[in-house]
Amino acid sequence: MSKSTLLGYARVSTDDQDLTNQRAELQAAGCSKLFSEKITGTRRDRPELARLLDHLRPGDVVTVTRLDRLARSTRDLLDIAERIQEAGAGLRSLAEPWANTTTPAGRMVLTVFAGIAEFERSLIIDRTRSGRKAAKARGVKFGPKPILSGAQIDHARELIDQEGRTVKEAAALLGVHRSTLYRALERSEAVAAVGDQVERQEEGPYFLDDGEPLEPPAHVSTVRLREILAGLPDAELALWPAHYAAEEIQRRQVKK
Repeated sequence: MSKSTLLGYARVSTDDQDLTNQRAELQAAGCSKLFSEKITGTRRDRPELARLLDHLRPGDVVTVTRLDRLARSTRDLLDIAERIQEAGAGLRSLAEPWANTTTPAGRMVLTVFAGIAEFERSLIIDRTRSGRKAAKARGVKFGPKPILSGAQIDHARELIDQEGRTVKEAAALLGVHRSTLYRALERSEAVAAVGDQVERQEEGPYFLDDGEPLEPPAHVSTVRLREILAGLPDAELALWPAHYAAEEIQRRQVKK
């Protein structure tokens, strides 16, 4: 059986720091090849570490002076150790004798670490889920902030319904793309339709007077009126004046 090749890895965080001591310790430990770099451990892209992992052969042993030179967190350490193991190589730390996957005891310790890391991850997920649930109960809204405010959407509707502007022209005046305005109008109309339906269910059909419909209130826009009519049963729709109900009656006849 061939003798193991010890491959050393040394790292410091800044250019002002010196790699001399780490290199000396690794050479004294018998490392025949050294990979070293000056880069912060918080970065995922560490070129020399990537070269070392690609260079690994079965039986090699990656050696570091301390584990914090190799990994930036427990999860990072376990991921690197897994890559080393997949290559058929081992991991050894000079300052932490227990971190030696070439021995059964060292492998057992890393297995325990992996279990602890998974347990911590599940706790974080549970706390995050509970926090989101509690925040939603308090009325906190998640997701990106709407590009257009309610006042801007109302203004856009006035430009379209009352001034005869096209959606493209209204969008240009508001400084957004027309598709953004289309989506905002659709969401606003859907919310308004739901609100109108709830109001009708709770307060009764405010537009009915002894079986005859009144003129729609001024705050009901043309789009919202269409939504109201679409939600009426046929018998109630028939009570509306033809100039209001004709479009909806025709739509239902076409569907039949």
